[in-house]
Amino acid sequence: GEQRIPYLSPADPGFQELWDSSYAGLALRQSSALPDGLHERVQSALITLQRCGCLLRDLVRVRDRDIFTAVSRALVGQPGYTYRYLNTRLFTIPWHCEGEEGQKDEKEKPCCDSDLRDDRLLEKKQEKEKKEEEEEDSGQGCSHSSPPSSTPPPDVASLVQFNMTLINYMDPTAMTQLKEEPYYGMGKMAVGWHHDENLVPLSPVAVYSYSCEGTSKEELKKEREGLEKEEVQKEKACWRVGLKVAWDIHTPGLALPLQSGDCYYMTDDLNRTHQHCVLAGDTARFSSTHRVVQCCTGTLDYIQKRCSEALKNLHTDPEKNTKSLKSLLPSTLQHIEDIHNEVEFEWLRQYWFQGRRYARFCSWWTKPMEQMEKDWKEMERMTQLLLDVVEDENTAQENRREMADVLLNALTDRQQHRQTWRDRCQSSLAQALAAEEAPADQPYWSNEDPDMPLPFDLSEIISRVESLLWR
Repeated sequence: GEQRIPYLSPADPGFQELWDSSYAGLALRQSSALPDGLHERVQSALITLQRCGCLLRDLVRVRDRDIFTAVSRALVGQPGYTYRYLNTRLFTIPWHCEGEEGQKDEKEKPCCDSDLRDDRLLEKKQEKEKKEEEEEDSGQGCSHSSPPSSTPPPDVASLVQFNMTLINYMDPTAMTQLKEEPYYGMGKMAVGWHHDENLVPLSPVAVYSYSCEGTSKEELKKEREGLEKEEVQKEKACWRVGLKVAWDIHTPGLALPLQSGDCYYMTDDLNRTHQHCVLAGDTARFSSTHRVVQCCTGTLDYIQKRCSEALKNLHTDPEKNTKSLKSLLPSTLQHIEDIHNEVEFEWLRQYWFQGRRYARFCSWWTKPMEQMEKDWKEMERMTQLLLDVVEDENTAQENRREMADVLLNALTDRQQHRQTWRDRCQSSLAQALAAEEAPADQPYWSNEDPDMPLPFDLSEIISRVESLLWR
């Protein structure tokens, strides 16, 4: 057979030495080191997620192909935050602090379903804070090995507070095809080798692991009531996290078993220098992966400010009720068209592709996205005004060519991206989803729509602008 790179598990000689020498940024906190009450509340919250249908498989894009994730998941975190991975933007279900009113919908109801608000979102926030408080203590219960070694534990939470958690669920018995781990022969993978994307450099990732016996409501109820026998759990193969040094075929891999209720932490630059995978056990498993996401371009506040920047260049004459562009500087026009494309393809279409699935039990994003679409329509108007200037024979020839060049590049990109999103929405995988989960190809309008200043299909306008540049 083909040559495998060796890997070590706790029963293997040299496991501890390998951990200390090559995987020092990995830390484990065993379930017994966390309060029983915390386990009960967090696990109840995770089961509520599953019961309410909040955990969904993502339709992601890898190498120009759409695929479903093997894992069902939801993003919970700071209101207005998003997380982007594999060409997919996830929109947070907001966590709420105790006593916090939170956003209301148009009927003055709380934005989240009461089950989620009371039983889950508050719990997740409290779990996060409790973890951090404990980690900021002396580090008791957090070790580099099992059983604990003499190595001082890392100060996991001293850098920054977590701003979101990606909650995952997978039942391996429901999966027909799980890939074998290809390099070390570690076993079936629930999640393949990867670095976590878009994290603040050197920030920790904290993962709470909860294995349960089944997925039916009856089984989940039993699990919540603690009726499962510990002996049965021990007989079944446990879940493991696998680690390897990135681009290194000489250092052995590491496979760390996870008992239900264990937490593991990736600290320092481990996520950058190493890759990790999740190896499936025999039972269903939840994980709550707390992280500090790099959100400089991924928050509602950020994109709202970008919209405001673009709309500053639109002048409305109050007497004539006509609109015009304040500045025709090519650099200004380029900036505005870039924002226009960002709003449409990084926010609106991402939201309608998957983000709106959560509107069934959380309305937090509904109003902001409606306002963003209004702003985007104004940007469509601004593009139409630019087209009018470019096609006006009275516009100075040199300026006209520069503006036409900016416009052509923006329209060409827009046309290509719209087609890509149309294809994604009409793919066989997308069409197979239930109506409430299916991607929507929005915004979409007919070319004759009187409310829209420009057609959806830009090919004819692109030809007109090209002909101007060819003169």
